[in-house]
Amino acid sequence: MNRSRSARVCVIGAGPSGIAAAKNCLQVGITPVVYEKNDQVGGNWIYSPRLSHSSVFETTHIISSKRHSQYLDFPMPDDYPDYPSHKQVLAYFQAYARHFGVTAHIRFNTTVEKVQKNADATWTVTLADGTQNVFDYVMVANGHHWNPRMPDYPGHFNGRMLHSHDYKTAAPFRDQRVLVIGGGNSACDIAVETSRVSALTAISMRRGYFIVPKFTIAGQPTDVAAEPMYNMRLPLWARNLTMRLIVRLLVGDYRTYGLQRPTNAVLGAHIVNNSELLYFLRHGKIQPRRDIARYEGDHVVFVDGVREQYDAIIAATGYKITFPFFDPDFIDFGDGKDVPLYMRTFHPDHPSLFFIGLIQPLGTIWPLADLQSKLAANWIIGNYELPSDVRARAQGEVARIKRQFVRSARHTIEVEGFIHKRELTQEIPHSAPAWSAHVYMYNG
Repeated sequence: MNRSRSARVCVIGAGPSGIAAAKNCLQVGITPVVYEKNDQVGGNWIYSPRLSHSSVFETTHIISSKRHSQYLDFPMPDDYPDYPSHKQVLAYFQAYARHFGVTAHIRFNTTVEKVQKNADATWTVTLADGTQNVFDYVMVANGHHWNPRMPDYPGHFNGRMLHSHDYKTAAPFRDQRVLVIGGGNSACDIAVETSRVSALTAISMRRGYFIVPKFTIAGQPTDVAAEPMYNMRLPLWARNLTMRLIVRLLVGDYRTYGLQRPTNAVLGAHIVNNSELLYFLRHGKIQPRRDIARYEGDHVVFVDGVREQYDAIIAATGYKITFPFFDPDFIDFGDGKDVPLYMRTFHPDHPSLFFIGLIQPLGTIWPLADLQSKLAANWIIGNYELPSDVRARAQGEVARIKRQFVRSARHTIEVEGFIHKRELTQEIPHSAPAWSAHVYMYNG
């Protein structure tokens, strides 16, 4: 195995995780090749009014604060708001790629068709045009918010049905009766947006969710307000208790909004960060509904017996974890399967394969992907060693996720952002190269 700066490294994807992977390769003196199927940097954040790879819609803003969303050594501009828009975030990613010289290493409009492991632990990467290249290492950063998961209910709905991935703007739903399915951030955002123009917007949730305002104690963004709790290193039970008390003070009883009371611990599922949904529910602009029992033509019947007519259903029901370039018999983390990766990055069976950004944090992915990439890049050059019991530790992480989080497909990759950041930071070797002009010695 070529553990040196001369290693041939392939990065799949030039979204937020892919550009962090490439930057950290450059930082340790490795020249990566980045394959990106779009024509620009940004991945899921390349907004288009047409159907595309991106799931971003017209009014999308990030749900984590600027302070905790930025890369470790590239702060967002001072004039960005606490919660930047998708346009600002895309500009930020593209500026990052230019600043660190990543753009020059990206092959745009290039789709990876197949990745196969060879007998010598190298990798043959086949592109859509049939071109094949061999690499010592592969860093997978193709994202996990692009392959929609549709809900499966009995019956047939005669109206328009689409996944939130295909939702771009509220305009087509003017004066219509709209049902949004889901209780996550996308579902709540879309319900708010369609309610501004629709004749009726309802939101169907199958269980109770913790929904918190975007600004909390002393007007601080949610994650900024939560940071001291993690700095004090409170145990999980104490973090849950603290969060429950804060949520109770800020929101009250969810039943007063017509919602179900959550039965899980606050930090036992992905938290929804949305100020407007609760406001709109209390103003009657959005109608809360229970889980769906069945479809009946242009009507929907809910589990509590309510039956209503709708023109359109928008299913914000998440995404499948998909690697279209791997044979499913080789790597398959879909359909709620375990994801046994050490530090959510290293595969015990394939030490020359890394997954960057394959996490769903309470927080944001990008600074965590930065740290994962730094760790992987230092391992490649021999500047970091995995523990001898890496397989057991990867399984231990899977067990921990199952203990803490609600059992569902989306939570197989869930982490607490502050905790995972601390764990990754502790693993970064003190001798890890810092960014400086010398890195270009190895890149021409």
